[in-house]
Amino acid sequence: MSSAGVVLLVIALWSKKQDLSRARGIDRIVYLGGLCFAIPLAAFGAEHLSGARFIMELVPAYMPWRLFIAYFVGVALIAASLSIATRVGVRWSGLLFGIMMVLFVAMIHFPGALASHGDRFSWTIVFREMGFAAGGWLLATTAMADQASGKRVLYTVGRLLVAVVAISFGVQFFLHPTGVPVIPLQKPMPAWVPAGVLVDYVTGAFLVVAGILILLDRRTRAAATYLGSWVLLLVIVVYGPILVISLLNPSTAVKVEGLNYFFDTLLYAGEVLALAGAAPRAGVTPA
Repeated sequence: MSSAGVVLLVIALWSKKQDLSRARGIDRIVYLGGLCFAIPLAAFGAEHLSGARFIMELVPAYMPWRLFIAYFVGVALIAASLSIATRVGVRWSGLLFGIMMVLFVAMIHFPGALASHGDRFSWTIVFREMGFAAGGWLLATTAMADQASGKRVLYTVGRLLVAVVAISFGVQFFLHPTGVPVIPLQKPMPAWVPAGVLVDYVTGAFLVVAGILILLDRRTRAAATYLGSWVLLLVIVVYGPILVISLLNPSTAVKVEGLNYFFDTLLYAGEVLALAGAAPRAGVTPA
């Protein structure tokens, strides 16, 4: 998993070196959106290929060729990551990735959440996956011509999904300020994080304020840029050490958990920064 991410990091940095050199100030963070999106897809694709027999158990029992589907999804994720990293065919890779995530929600996560009888973590996964779908669609819009059919609709749907996901996550951190930040899942905040509850409250505030601005389409680019920057900072200072600690653990399950938490949160940063890249600058109306 981690090796695939490193390879994509090198490819993406090489392909984006000119954009990064031209960007100024915080706009450099926006150009990292595709990179933050591509690396996790490569890692998750590698996870599907190396652990296909385990992942096939997540495929609904009524579907045929479950092992083939696990391998197919792994190959599709790696193909999408390469497309996004090199900016080749992003219109289609982003669109199809988003559709795939919606299918996962419809067939796996939404039925699971309904059967969980209100378990908030199950619903968090539903929102998380829909947000990832939105990120793919927003990346697709950045590769479309201004007058392309459906671009405005795709952008609007993506923007609204990012907003709803951010607000729902932010509210959860105000209600339950004990977990690791950004995506409110079960893992508790590590004891070594100073003022961990404060970090959760600040993260919740970022998510709610940015989510409301994005929902109302007010200063969307700025709101997404600052939220994405905060998430990326947390990936480095919180999830980076979590990843290192987990990789030093002899348990394979602990290693996989650390990798998943790191790359999930990095993918969320990519989702938000994809909106920043797709949003029009102040005073410019989207086509």
